[in-house]
Amino acid sequence: MTIFFSIIFLISSISLIVSVLLQESKSEGLGALTGGGQNAFGRSKLRTFEAMLSKITTVSAIVFMISALVLAVI
Repeated sequence: MTIFFSIIFLISSISLIVSVLLQESKSEGLGALTGGGQNAFGRSKLRTFEAMLSKITTVSAIVFMISALVLAVI
């Protein structure tokens, strides 16, 4: 049982790291003042990718925390 949760813990930690690193920064800096953050074609394709990354991050964080708690109890 410990090996199973250790593997789940490892997979969720790797997916959490990758999904956080792939996400785009929320701080636009000085580019927000001039409107340089958006292009002429809109951001519909990026929004779906950002939403998917956000969901992956949320799920992997929940699995990470649950598996960490279970491993601490075992």
